[in-house]
Amino acid sequence: MRNRALATLTGALAGLAFAATAAHAETLPVEYDSAVGFAHSSPTAAPPGANNFACKRSARHPRPVILVHGTFEDMANNWWALSPLLADNGYCVFAFNYGSSEGSGEVGVYGTGHIAHSAEELSAFVNEVLAATRATKVDLVGHSQGGMMPRYYLRFLGGAAKVHTLVGLAPSNHGTTFNGLFTLAENIPGATSFAGHCVACEEQAAGSAFIAHLNAGGETVRGVYYTVIESEHDEVVTPYTSAFLTGPKVTNITLQNQCSLDLGEHLSMAYDHIADADVLSALDPRHPLTPACTPVLPIIGG
Repeated sequence: MRNRALATLTGALAGLAFAATAAHAETLPVEYDSAVGFAHSSPTAAPPGANNFACKRSARHPRPVILVHGTFEDMANNWWALSPLLADNGYCVFAFNYGSSEGSGEVGVYGTGHIAHSAEELSAFVNEVLAATRATKVDLVGHSQGGMMPRYYLRFLGGAAKVHTLVGLAPSNHGTTFNGLFTLAENIPGATSFAGHCVACEEQAAGSAFIAHLNAGGETVRGVYYTVIESEHDEVVTPYTSAFLTGPKVTNITLQNQCSLDLGEHLSMAYDHIADADVLSALDPRHPLTPACTPVLPIIGG
């Protein structure tokens, strides 16, 4: 009787262990469709897989990854593909909203305020993530303004000591045209209401005082690795080559050099499976990926 009870208990515990393992092995769905992402626009919601402040870093991926959204976007609608993809690959993933201006954040439209102030918000969030995870450095992945704004943090706010890698998806590193920024606004729900009051748009204009200050004396800082991923079809950051950086530890990637079937542009960048594979390679260069050359659509991704 006693042995039978022990066997029953052992079997139950084994079943629980198997269930826990199975649950841990489950992966999050990765949606390579920007329409799905923008359907989840939110003033506060995090994308799938992000902001588990109890996340335990692995030996293979010891640095947390912080996702930095673009102008007029929020952390949910920008990262519905890349956040779960990173989590499924064993990263501790974090995301935040920044740059609310004149109430834009109340409707999920962020990245419109002064870029220097947004960099201060990034600095505070990096410190929060480092404290929670007990890591010494983070990696940053940003889209559009989110790939450029961290450079201000790295250069002027002490971020270089806390960041190992910065990956920019179509970053506005040398500014762009107002036409490009209004094209962006027209394709993001709610953005046109704030486009005329977007300080960050003025600061991202090619030739602005902000862009000149950011790039004066060199485009990179010592000790940080940079990867820029860009599409030759970018209609917001123009010319598309203006996204690229010069300096040590810089890798510039044009998507169409990898796959001519990639018709993705600025808006689809975060939902482009080829670009997202390049992000994984940039974060873990010892295990580079060769993304499948299959079609990617403008605006939507794939």
